[in-house]
Amino acid sequence: MKIKEVREMSEKDLRERIETEKASLDQMHMNNGVSPLENSSQFSKVRKDIARMFTVLGEIEKQNKK
Repeated sequence: MKIKEVREMSEKDLRERIETEKASLDQMHMNNGVSPLENSSQFSKVRKDIARMFTVLGEIEKQNKK
């Protein structure tokens, strides 16, 4: 997910998407324990997407406090 796409999302959508991505990451870790993923770079991609969303969410919250 590109940062431009993340910035276009509303605060509510960001929070929902973060929870979804966290659950997806947890599921990937459990599935990897049973049978290794073919493409392990998916872990870092999902983690980076979550970090991008948290960054934008922090920016939104900072703007709302002003």
